[in-house]
Amino acid sequence: MTTTRVFHGGPVFTGTGTPLDGQAVIVRGERIDRILPETELAAVLGAEPEGSVELIDLRGALLSPGFQDAHIHAVGGGVELLQCDLSGTASAEEAVAAVRAYAEANPDEDWILGGGWSMDCFPGGNPARGLLDAAAPGRPVLLASRDHHSLWASTAAIERAGLGADTPDPVDGVIVREDDGFPAGTFHEGAGDLFGDVRPAISEDLRYRGLLRAQEELIALGITGWQDAMVGGEGASIADPLPAYERALSEGTLRVHVTGAQWWERDRGIEQVAHMVAERQRVAALGSPERLEIGTTKIMVDGVAENHTAAMLTPYRDTHGHDTHNHGLSFIDPAHLREYVTALDAAGMQVHMHALGDRAVREALDALEAARAANGPTDNRHHLAHLQIVAEEDVPRFAELNAVANLQALWATHEDQLDQLTLPFLQEGLEARQYPFGDLVREGARLAAGSDWPVSSAAPLDAIHIAVTRVAPGLDADPLGSAHQRLDLATAMAAYTSGSAYVNHRDHDTGHIKPGYRADLVVLDPSPFDVPADEIHRSRVAQTWIDGALVHAVETAATTARTTSIDEEGEPS
Repeated sequence: MTTTRVFHGGPVFTGTGTPLDGQAVIVRGERIDRILPETELAAVLGAEPEGSVELIDLRGALLSPGFQDAHIHAVGGGVELLQCDLSGTASAEEAVAAVRAYAEANPDEDWILGGGWSMDCFPGGNPARGLLDAAAPGRPVLLASRDHHSLWASTAAIERAGLGADTPDPVDGVIVREDDGFPAGTFHEGAGDLFGDVRPAISEDLRYRGLLRAQEELIALGITGWQDAMVGGEGASIADPLPAYERALSEGTLRVHVTGAQWWERDRGIEQVAHMVAERQRVAALGSPERLEIGTTKIMVDGVAENHTAAMLTPYRDTHGHDTHNHGLSFIDPAHLREYVTALDAAGMQVHMHALGDRAVREALDALEAARAANGPTDNRHHLAHLQIVAEEDVPRFAELNAVANLQALWATHEDQLDQLTLPFLQEGLEARQYPFGDLVREGARLAAGSDWPVSSAAPLDAIHIAVTRVAPGLDADPLGSAHQRLDLATAMAAYTSGSAYVNHRDHDTGHIKPGYRADLVVLDPSPFDVPADEIHRSRVAQTWIDGALVHAVETAATTARTTSIDEEGEPS
């Protein structure tokens, strides 16, 4: 007998607009059956067999579509939780203490691997090898920064990789050096790849365990689907997660739906398109596209602003405020980028581009414009992620090209890494251009949202709080970029639900509360719509439902779930 579940007693956010009041949502099996006024419940449910109805009393909490993260590295995040995890450290001393504790607890591990350190904890954003040498004497240590654009290495790791004063910087990276030229311990961007031949591979078993750990963590945050922003490639600090997803699919442990973005190797060329199309077809033949598909390509257009590799239209400044010759890095020649994106678009692949600096954003939009000119309009739903700085004249082009703005809203606030390592080195006036969400909305851009976890917290509600206020909870600061870049709450919620479902090509059955859609739902207590904007972060995920099944629940002051029978008049007995 199929169970009928009835959510009532709280507002309903359907995926767009303001929440509905006085409405009940009926779920039959895995799908939403209907939405109807609560006053009509008794008449509708009176004919249900006794004991077949479960009433979920929201008691004022909000029912919403499940969150979807449009840019995340879930398996990498899960693996880091199982390794030397520095994500909870807030100073150099704490980071070193965590490494020491891990080394002492794992004396038989040859290499100490992990990540999560924050650049603002170290002078110039560059931690030194000597700190690791003291914490784990004689052992090779390799730790990714929180943003995964830098690696921190011990002397033993540097020596095992055969690196020294005569090792040149790669074209796409920087080795931070001591006075004699020897590597100081920090390796930015492509310089991290110099350890590729010696660092231990992440085993497939560890990747699988990392996926399961990540899935547990993310479901608890109300996330029911995501786009993994790097599959099919091996980066400096993130192993290919695709085998883990395929194993979970075959073993029936993949509970969420995943869109995988195949990694574009920037030192290779257009021959990658045919391989990616073949991989898309191979995964489709596994027969579970509602759980896993890989019809997306991820291209890194530039780096990040805090290590001055984000591609900028204007030069970075030095510590004295003088212009340098550094405009950041375009990882792919713009002409080649236009060629690659046009070919991917013609092959029906979605393109997901990391574009952080204003020059990178322009180069990405130029590539989409070239694809549109060659192929005509398509429904490939290309998107640009991060968008830290967007030139004013480029903002309208998102709507013109149907390019989705993929927001990492948690970053749109003053914090040490931005205030100490980025803003002082940018040209005057660019603080006002940081993460211009409001401008994008006013110019008609479609929004999606993601976290980039483990770069930052995966919690959608924390990101939504900052999207609405432009100030992190508890921070006494002005809104970053001023108040006109704020989003209203309904728009921010839509970006994390229906907007990301659109990007993931899952808007036909997820991202909305509509009849026939999957019952992927989240209960938020208190409703973020019922608290002041600066208290949105107080809202918590009380329940997560996937395909009509309760997969996460915590007790809160408001919510409860109880199974009752229905009497002959259709009332709970």
